[in-house]
Amino acid sequence: MGADVFQKVAGDEGPGRRERIHNAPGPRWFAEDRPIRRVHGDASMFVGGIRTLLLQSLHPLAMAGVAQHSGYKGDPWGRLQRTGVFLATTTFGTAADAERMVARVRAVHRRVHGVAADGTPYSASDPHLLRWVQAAEADSFLTAYQRYGAGRLDQAERDSYVAQTADVAEALGAEGAPRSERQMRGQIAEFRAELRGTPEAREAARFVLVSAPVPAVARLGYGLLATAAVGMMPWWSRWPLRLPFLPVAEATMVRAAGQAVTSAIRWATTGDDDLPDPPPREPAGVAS
Repeated sequence: MGADVFQKVAGDEGPGRRERIHNAPGPRWFAEDRPIRRVHGDASMFVGGIRTLLLQSLHPLAMAGVAQHSGYKGDPWGRLQRTGVFLATTTFGTAADAERMVARVRAVHRRVHGVAADGTPYSASDPHLLRWVQAAEADSFLTAYQRYGAGRLDQAERDSYVAQTADVAEALGAEGAPRSERQMRGQIAEFRAELRGTPEAREAARFVLVSAPVPAVARLGYGLLATAAVGMMPWWSRWPLRLPFLPVAEATMVRAAGQAVTSAIRWATTGDDDLPDPPPREPAGVAS
């Protein structure tokens, strides 16, 4: 089941592409012992990725850009695979490959602009909007790792992770990206005044959670990932996206299911089944 989910998300070229990115000679942006490599190399990224899509959709301008330009319904897996290649290249690839990838994405961003449903203009190159995208992404991947990852980051490592994701975001054009976990939480709180559940956001959430074209063999695994992602969403984000909020079930059955499917993906992709049990509760300051 884990292998089927990985194949769908990573694509047929996933293993070969991963081999090329990791083994190409040359200096890297991030050394092997950096927290960003621990987080972005873990199976918990599958859960964090779904949470990222849900959380980012709450900004109406970010969602307008996705709805009008991404074609996510026609090729959802292609879009997810391209995002995965960007993360893998900037995290694990050579500095030269990372710079080329950033330049390519910046060129795409310059072509993504328009007007949202309420008449507000938007641009994917807007530094403010890029800061929201980065904060939501870093928060989602960090939350997923702390809950479902093979290890746990202490406070200094969590701050370092956020700062390293800020380096990538600022290379893309973001300004003032958070450089500590506390700054990240504070910026997300500030952004809440701009967030709302638009019809486009709720439609995207339904597609991601319910209607994504998943083959029968991977449907159970994907459903567990999606359920785990919803269980990590902040309480204030649930109603705008019409997501359920079941604290008792999320703390027990949902968490157990999320741990099971991420462990299955980790075993299928690395052969590592000697995994630590999750702690009874998360370190202070991690829960959104």
